[in-house]
Amino acid sequence: MLQTEQRNPNTMHIDKCSTNEILEFIQIENIYAAQAVGKALPQITKACDAIEAQMRKGGRLIYIGAGSSGRLGVLDAAECPPTYGVSPETVMGIMAGGKECMFRASENAEDGADAGIRDLKEHNITANDVIVGISAAGNAAYVAEALRFAKSIGSVTIGLTCNHGSLTDTIADISIVTETGPEVVTGSTRMKAGTAQKMVTNMLSTCVMIRLGMVYENMMINLKPSNAKLRQRVINIVCEILHCSEDEAIASLEENNWNIRQTVESREVHDEL
Repeated sequence: MLQTEQRNPNTMHIDKCSTNEILEFIQIENIYAAQAVGKALPQITKACDAIEAQMRKGGRLIYIGAGSSGRLGVLDAAECPPTYGVSPETVMGIMAGGKECMFRASENAEDGADAGIRDLKEHNITANDVIVGISAAGNAAYVAEALRFAKSIGSVTIGLTCNHGSLTDTIADISIVTETGPEVVTGSTRMKAGTAQKMVTNMLSTCVMIRLGMVYENMMINLKPSNAKLRQRVINIVCEILHCSEDEAIASLEENNWNIRQTVESREVHDEL
């Protein structure tokens, strides 16, 4: 039996516990999730290097998954454009069952092997793209067949799962296995398995975007001021980089269409003159 499907011996009587005891058990397992990600760092490193190399060729990072795993891929992809200023096509998330399944579970969607292939074909994947198949248990047919198809056309494939020896683990060119073990509630892989997968997707996109020059020092140089909070963050970033007042930052940003990189570069040119 897959580890993610086994009963956790530490929580056999969790239904008799107090609220605080339940939360303590959950938190202990959360720590194990972080430790599992730490053990997988060598494989995560390989994955980041591969994604960077392909994106420098014009390729895309495409997550594909089902259920909770699919939602995590969609979430990571959705956050890249506002954070790093990339187009929505640069990092994409594909989910079994389509957009409706982001909000309402459709458990049988993960069994649609042909659907995984179809969904990738609809996005016209190429050999330059990187396909990250996410499956906590690792045997979702939707993900497995999508990875097989991606490999057949020369795309780099990355598997993200919590079970060694699963289909996702064995099919992918680069396999990231965060071995989180049995869940607090048996089989509920939205918990620490999902926590580990969220941590890994954060690492993949963040590391790659830093390597591609989307971050200045540790600041979001391509951040888009799409709301009041982000507008203030853009101002703060410019103040920090240029060591100027808010008024000076706003004036410079307005001259440069609120583009942080352009604002910084124009000030550097001005200073040189």
